[in-house]
Amino acid sequence: MTEARKLDRRGLFHLLVVYIVWGSTYLAIRVTVREGAGFEPFMMAFLRVLAASAILMTWARLRRERIRLNRPEFILLFFSGNLLWLGGNGLVTWAEMRASSGLAALLVAAMPIWGELINNVIDRRLPTAKMVGSILLGFAGVGVLSWPVLRSGNQADIMGVVALLLAPLFWAIGSIWFQRRKPDLTVRVVSGWQMIFGAVGFLTVILVRGEGLPHPTPEAWAAWAYLVVFGSVFAFTSYMATLRLLPYQVVMTYAYVNPVIAVFLG
Repeated sequence: MTEARKLDRRGLFHLLVVYIVWGSTYLAIRVTVREGAGFEPFMMAFLRVLAASAILMTWARLRRERIRLNRPEFILLFFSGNLLWLGGNGLVTWAEMRASSGLAALLVAAMPIWGELINNVIDRRLPTAKMVGSILLGFAGVGVLSWPVLRSGNQADIMGVVALLLAPLFWAIGSIWFQRRKPDLTVRVVSGWQMIFGAVGFLTVILVRGEGLPHPTPEAWAAWAYLVVFGSVFAFTSYMATLRLLPYQVVMTYAYVNPVIAVFLG
């Protein structure tokens, strides 16, 4: 039996959801936080995860799933939730005030490189030449596909670029930490708690930055609703499922697919 046939079919279905939906969320984020949209970046992200977590927790309660966390689960979900949402998604959201959605997706495609380096450090092993070549080739391919649109003149300032390079690092750490622990909870409960803890992190940043209440345009509200339902409730839950069902290297291939969709839409 080939390695491809050993991959869990449910995991591959969830990965397909992540491929398609998350590629479109870069544009949705840009619509909500661009100048004149009416959303401050961390306030938008805070309201997004708050609404999505309420939906997921209600769904889990109706299905009579265990919601209460023990101490190890609390620690895992608190820190992984903040790494994924505040460190990963939050930095992307903030950076897209300055960067185009296509450029954001391209820079976030560095995630598999971060992930491979982190796994190698944890496992105390050197990366194989084949793995290094595959990762770099994939990243170069994304750049080639994205370049015709990116060269049109959309630029990010230095801090925006730094944020877009750090975001996949935080996301990779949170993903690997979760995948190596895999708590005995449903993906709805896991996703819901991670968003709740991420909301705590966002609220802290909002208070520090002094972000005001939102006054979104109808277009920004529509994009926000899309991020809540499709980007968070469905796609993020699917992402948590892929981390349980598929090898990390397979899951991270979404980082190469999303930019192509993001550039096309953007």
